[in-house]
Amino acid sequence: MTLEYAELHCLSGFSFLRGASHPEELVQRASELGYRALALTDECSVAGVVRAWEACRETGLQLIVGSEFRLQDERVLMLAQNRRGYAQLCELITRARRRAAKGQYQIEWSDFGLQPDCLLLYRPGADLDQAAERGAELSGRFVGRCWILIERLLGADDAARYEQQQSLARQIGLPMVCASAVLMHLPGRQRLQDVLTSIRLAVPLSQAGFRLQANAERHLRSLNKLRRLYTTEMLDETLRIAERCSFDLGELRYEYPAELVPSGKSAGQWLAQRVEEGAALRFPEGMSVAIARQVEHELALIAELEYEHYFLTIDDIVRFAREQGILCQGRGSAANSVVCYCLHITEVDPRQVNMLFERFISRERAEPPDIDVDFEHERREEVIQYIYRRYGRERAGIAATVICYRRRSALRDVGKALGLDAAYLGWLYSRLDQRADYPQWLGQLRRCGGAAPGPQFELLLQLVDEIIGFPRHLSQHVGGFVISAGPLSELVPVENAAMKDRSLIQWNKDDLESLGLLKVDVLALGMLSAVRKTLGLLSVRDGKVLRMQDIPREDPRVYDMLSRAQSVGVFQVESRAQMNMLPRLQPRSYYDLVVQVAIVRPGPIQGDMVHPYLKRRAGLESVSYPSEAVRQVLERTLGVPIFQEQVISLAVVAAGFSAGEADQLRRAMAAWRRSGTIAVYQKKLVAGMLARGYSDEFAQRICRQIEGFGEYGFPESHAASFALLVYISAWLKCHEPAAFCCGLLNSQPMGFYSASQLVQDARRQGVTVRGVDINCSDWDSTLEPDGALRLGLRMVKRLSRKAAEVLLRVRQAGPFVSVTDAQARTGLDRGSWDLLAAAGALNGLAQHRYQARWELLAEDPALALGDARVAESGAVQLGAPDEQADLEEDFRHLGLTLGRHPMALLREGTALKGCLSAQQLEACRPGQLVRVAGIVTNRQRPGSASGVTFVTLEDETGQVNLVVWRKTAAMQHQALLSARLLQVSGVLEREGDLIHVIAGRLTDITPYWQSLALNSRDFR
Repeated sequence: MTLEYAELHCLSGFSFLRGASHPEELVQRASELGYRALALTDECSVAGVVRAWEACRETGLQLIVGSEFRLQDERVLMLAQNRRGYAQLCELITRARRRAAKGQYQIEWSDFGLQPDCLLLYRPGADLDQAAERGAELSGRFVGRCWILIERLLGADDAARYEQQQSLARQIGLPMVCASAVLMHLPGRQRLQDVLTSIRLAVPLSQAGFRLQANAERHLRSLNKLRRLYTTEMLDETLRIAERCSFDLGELRYEYPAELVPSGKSAGQWLAQRVEEGAALRFPEGMSVAIARQVEHELALIAELEYEHYFLTIDDIVRFAREQGILCQGRGSAANSVVCYCLHITEVDPRQVNMLFERFISRERAEPPDIDVDFEHERREEVIQYIYRRYGRERAGIAATVICYRRRSALRDVGKALGLDAAYLGWLYSRLDQRADYPQWLGQLRRCGGAAPGPQFELLLQLVDEIIGFPRHLSQHVGGFVISAGPLSELVPVENAAMKDRSLIQWNKDDLESLGLLKVDVLALGMLSAVRKTLGLLSVRDGKVLRMQDIPREDPRVYDMLSRAQSVGVFQVESRAQMNMLPRLQPRSYYDLVVQVAIVRPGPIQGDMVHPYLKRRAGLESVSYPSEAVRQVLERTLGVPIFQEQVISLAVVAAGFSAGEADQLRRAMAAWRRSGTIAVYQKKLVAGMLARGYSDEFAQRICRQIEGFGEYGFPESHAASFALLVYISAWLKCHEPAAFCCGLLNSQPMGFYSASQLVQDARRQGVTVRGVDINCSDWDSTLEPDGALRLGLRMVKRLSRKAAEVLLRVRQAGPFVSVTDAQARTGLDRGSWDLLAAAGALNGLAQHRYQARWELLAEDPALALGDARVAESGAVQLGAPDEQADLEEDFRHLGLTLGRHPMALLREGTALKGCLSAQQLEACRPGQLVRVAGIVTNRQRPGSASGVTFVTLEDETGQVNLVVWRKTAAMQHQALLSARLLQVSGVLEREGDLIHVIAGRLTDITPYWQSLALNSRDFR
């Protein structure tokens, strides 16, 4: 008779730092071994079950959902029989997790018994008398649903313990069932399991001793081996238990919160009313016939698919933000919807774009819509706490993010487990190019071991390679909320987040998408903070409220500025790659910005779509379409697929994909590199296109495009939302440069540029910038009556906001007349005064930093006699610091200077002899050999740049853009990555107004001014 078996005790990598296999590997191996079922029983968790469930759907293996709980040396397994049992299991996990800090749990024996639809497997500990009492107690609570779990791991006392456990089961009258306490799918993972144990215990392997597994038996064992280890009755019992567990994750059904609908109205009626109210504001002149029909169509489809509550939930969140003055902007597919525009979820005007609502919501996809809403990054927490208040911690939770081992953490943790010195591991990591692809990086690590690396180094290499991508712990998603009608813990376990007043669920966004569960993305965007603050400054200045929608659209001056690549600080188009594209694309309309945002991405670049688009746009290449169907998809982008939606549409119209197959293609894009399904889709795409008469060249080009989107796809709907913020921020920079710079400074850290670069750029635009002054500065930077920008106290490094607030409150009674007056009136601590003096904030009272510090040294700064104060006499006047010392202190304590640029001082000496300034490069011819020098402000190496590094240098006249080829970078690695001041000899190249230098020789000239505190923003 053929033996059948169900493994009932199996831990995956989601029992963090215990299990040594991925859920998919366990399912695949169990299927190969001929198991009938597999129970995934991660410790107090169901974080890995969705991945196991997806794998089981492909293999046909039955998945049992359960969880393990450890109580000293005893183990309890809970298995869900049905949907109710699953809810009871999730509630049990939630209760245990919520009692403890993040990543831990606290379970009590009294917690077991409130799960009438679960099965319980009890594995006794060493104390058999206690086990007898415990087993009898559990059998009374779980009548007919309790077993003694027997697991033979072939340790030194295996035979004796096997006999004891059987005797115990007979004594208390409980049936026995066997399992393997699985930690890995293959015994070859034992080394990794040992390392994970060492990491969890925070001790080197050499000191872990008996805390490591005695052997490699905790793997999925063959049926023949199981037959030798256990009785037939025990093996058959695993099948009987599996038959009682009928729950499937596909049974989960999401119910939307319904309390937002007023009594007496249906959800559809209330949504239609909210849309009508919004439409009156959006279209004060009335909706056109086309827009009115679109609204009617959208509402009808929303009603058909019963998504009204979803839209009302987002509407409620956005309405709260607007009422609190929190700027927000929906992006993603919401830009396809007039309903979302009327509800103020998105600011993208449907009259400016032409996208199908069905790309947002589709009958064929049968999955929830996806709306991402960005909020000001400094105020998003207010929105998050509103959601918790509105729905309670019981009904709202943030999706998880699975933190996996990456290069640095893998090298560090594996190295520590092997007993390697932390300093040596740091040295190893510093020798590696972190921007290299993984095989290249691993090769670099191998070379660090020398020509004949020792066994320990070889083991380090193998284990680092094995642990990369392995789950490390759960963290919280950047803002993906799950909100439910009933208790969330009946759907998925909830646990405490590391951040106060937050809780998270045990599934990530991919798990939620696989199950078709609703997620509301409440995201943070720094540019929204900057725009809101800029608009606030302008509203105060002009005495009337200025809103985003009040900004004039399609201003030619804005497009002129962008076409000159003057986009420092502008949302999305401030990177080097975007700046290089702007003069070539020459945007003249909003939709041009939509293309601009999306075209500088791996998909279009790797698919060789950029140059054809630019040539066609410039009229240098004719536009043709292989068919009318393709024309309808590609006409708006001149026959070139730029957006993810276009590629998916081409699969349908040109390759014959069904709607369902096209959606599978969309899902598979991000997983192609990982899962290896690329060949399957390539073959189907090419065959479909060839069968329909398209050329092989066209088919291969589309495949390359999709490969690029697999690395980083950018949908048109996202680009449309982002393009609006590009225009808004560009308009503010163009017409209100002082206010815009002020808003950016008050929203730091954000973007590509430091405060120093933003201030330098504003000054080049003609903005007057004044320094920090305790009599003039607020906490934030401000606009002064004459339009100048006054730096705020927040610019003073390490100065606390509390100290600044004390100073500002006291100053309301009148300006400070001297350093001693300020000291006496505020009572600030000496450290705060030292920071203010070092930043030059006292220069208005004491002429310069040295004098301010001297006056701070007074033993008794002021002696109060009633309302009078004794005036200082015979004050010593110190000499002012020289220009170099002033600049050094500016950068050290403010991060910027309002004095002369450091490169101007260096240029006065002989250090930069023969170096041209950024301004002088404009007069040079293409191909000319040039030498330049400057402060390194940015280093970038985009994934689509084939290893090219882009470096930005700043001097007193502007910026110099460097292109460093891969070989040049490899040969001069140290100077490229570590120099703060860099001199470069190279060849000038010019494309229109765009100038860059192809780097040849790189020279680190930091020693010329070693004490200048400079930091570049690298590889962001």
